[in-house]
Amino acid sequence: MMMKNMSDGVKKILSAAALFALAALPLFAQETEAAAESDTTVWKYFAAALAVGISCVAGGIAVGQIGSAAMGAMSENPELSGKALPYAGLAEGICLWGFLVALLIMIF
Repeated sequence: MMMKNMSDGVKKILSAAALFALAALPLFAQETEAAAESDTTVWKYFAAALAVGISCVAGGIAVGQIGSAAMGAMSENPELSGKALPYAGLAEGICLWGFLVALLIMIF
C-alpha cells in the first residue's frame, strides 16, 4: 500500500516537471542564427536544474522512508540508532551526486 502511494507521488512530480518543461519551451524560441549558441546555454542550465531537482526529490523520498523505518526500529530496540545513520547519509548522498553532475554540466 505504501509503495503504491509513493509511486503515485513520484509519477505526479515527474508529470508536473514534464508539463513545466513543455510549457517553458516556447519561451526560449529565437529566430536568429546567433541564437544557436544561446540555445545550448539554455539547455545546459535546464539539464543542470533537472539533475539537481530530480536528485533532491529522490533523496528526500529516500531519507523519509529510511527515517521512518529507523524510528520504528529504534522504538523497539534503542541500540539500533547508530546503525541507521549511515543509511540516511547514503540517501543524502544522492543529492550531492546530483549537484556534482550539475556542476560538471555547467563547466563542460
